[in-house]
Amino acid sequence: MPGARLGIVGTGVIGAGWTVRALSMGLDVVATDPAAGAEGRLREFVERAWPSVTKLGLAEGASLDRLTFVDGLDQLGEVDFVQENVPERLDLKQGVLAAIDDAVDPGVIIASSTSGLLPSDLQADCAHPDRIVVGHPFNPVYLLPLVEVVAGEATAAPSVERAVSFYDSLAMHPLVVRHEIEGFLSDRLQEALWREILHLVKDGIATTDELDRAITYGPGLRWAAMGTNLTFHLAGGDGGMHHMLEQFGPALELPWTHLVAPELTPELIHSMVEGCTDQAAGRTIAELERLRDDYLVDVMRALEPLGVGAGETLSRRRDLTG
Repeated sequence: MPGARLGIVGTGVIGAGWTVRALSMGLDVVATDPAAGAEGRLREFVERAWPSVTKLGLAEGASLDRLTFVDGLDQLGEVDFVQENVPERLDLKQGVLAAIDDAVDPGVIIASSTSGLLPSDLQADCAHPDRIVVGHPFNPVYLLPLVEVVAGEATAAPSVERAVSFYDSLAMHPLVVRHEIEGFLSDRLQEALWREILHLVKDGIATTDELDRAITYGPGLRWAAMGTNLTFHLAGGDGGMHHMLEQFGPALELPWTHLVAPELTPELIHSMVEGCTDQAAGRTIAELERLRDDYLVDVMRALEPLGVGAGETLSRRRDLTG
């Protein structure tokens, strides 16, 4: 949708990420955030991330000059789509979404970047709840293509279709979550791993560095293109998933993992913070962001000729950007 106008409400890390992705795909962006210094931080973020999206390819007309910052919702003007990104508090999001709903044309889709709040709750105070959806992205939004699209009880089916079409135009992978559920899909999977990490650190079994290496040198490489289920299908050999479940299924009954997160005691918090500080090895957040962005770009490029995972969306991005 080159030339379209995207409204961004809330310009923290996620809102700024949406801004970069939209600008890189040739859209106009009008953003607003009441926090002091928000405009300066947003423009700094965009400039810092621009080299990464440039490596992936810019759409015709893509420019940092197409970003406008305004003082309030009443100045969003005639936008084609709105992405809300305010903090994860239900009461706050309900109020902001209702205000956006009142400020923009009734035909405009309004999406929330919430990572787990139910859209039925989010749309409760809106005069036009039929156009409210969840559009849950992943950080960094300007590189990672996944966006989970979730409808609420009052969301009209065409609104979901239009949201999917819009995200397609940003070279994303819109995954429609068919059943409204807390945490949606990806975060529920991430949280299961996260809970186990906290237990292993709390019990003194492993450090944060050891646990990260347990993923990056093994499962993480497989997950980039196949995910967990297809990977385990291969683990069954010629018998596939059926043989895998027959062979390894009994182990699922062993108490290997914890389903409930441990209490975040001061001691556990200290262990997690100390471990990550050691891993950072003096590197700043900005330096680590650059490292992350560089390897994500390279991984996506490696997957592109195979047409799998994020490589498929990168191919579509090149089609859209020429």
